[in-house]
Amino acid sequence: MIPYKVLRSADKEHPWIAMVHGVSQNQRLFNQQIAVFQEFYNLILIDLPGHGSASEMPGPFGMAEFAEHIEKCLIHANVHSCNFWGTHLGASAGLILATKKPEIFQSLVLEGPVYPGRVIPAVADLLSRVSSAAQTKGMNAARNLWWNEGPWFDVMRQNPDLCRAHEQLEMIGDFTGEPWLDSGLVTRPLPPIDERLKSLNLPTLIMNGEHDMIEFFAVADTLERQLPNASRAIITNGGGFPLWEYPDPVNEIVAEFLSRQGK
Repeated sequence: MIPYKVLRSADKEHPWIAMVHGVSQNQRLFNQQIAVFQEFYNLILIDLPGHGSASEMPGPFGMAEFAEHIEKCLIHANVHSCNFWGTHLGASAGLILATKKPEIFQSLVLEGPVYPGRVIPAVADLLSRVSSAAQTKGMNAARNLWWNEGPWFDVMRQNPDLCRAHEQLEMIGDFTGEPWLDSGLVTRPLPPIDERLKSLNLPTLIMNGEHDMIEFFAVADTLERQLPNASRAIITNGGGFPLWEYPDPVNEIVAEFLSRQGK
C-alpha cells in the first residue's frame, strides 16, 4: 500500500504542502486542514513507517529513517518542491531532511518539534515505560499509558469534546505500536545538526500550544536562535497538538505565514 495520500486542488499548478504526523498518529491528524488548504494547495499526507498505511513497514524507527521515508514518498509522488508541515517527531524528521536537501522545501511549519539528536528525558522516560508495558502487559496497556500520561495530550484530556479526544483515541487505537518497541525511536544518535541549521535559510514557522511542555518551548527557543529565518506562534489554549485541538486559529496563522512567503 502506498504510504501517502495525494489531494489535488482544482488548479494542479498550485504549490504543494506535505503534511506529516507524530508518533501513534497517522495522516488523519490533518483532517481539519484539508478543506481549508486544498483550495489553494496540492496536498500530500504522509504516513510514517509503523503508522497508518505504512503500518507494515519494518523498522528501525527513528528520525533519520523517518526523514528518508518522507523523501522517498515525495520522490514517488513526483513532488519536487513543497511547503512542509509536521508535528513532533514528524516535524523533526522534516527538519533533518531540510538540512540535507533544502531545495526540496519552500518553507517549514514545525509544531512542537524535538531537536534532532537531543533527547528530552521526560519523553524518553515515558516511551521507555510504554515500551515495557507493551512487552509485559500488551499493546492495549501501552496505548492506555501513552494516552493517560502523555503530557502532550493534557489539553485533549481536559477538553475532550472541544478537542476531539475520541477521534484522537481512535487513531491511537489503530496504531500497531511497533515503533514503541524500538528503543532508538528518540535516543538513536544522529550526526550534529547545529551548523546545518545555521545555514538553513528557509522561512520557518515554529508553533507551540500555550500549555505545551516547557521542554518543547526550550526546543523552540533553541531552533529560533539557530535558524536564520524563523518566526514563532503560540496558540492560545493549545497544548501538545494545537493543529488538532484548535484548528481554526492554527489554519489562519499557517495560511497567513504561507501567504507572506508567496508560497
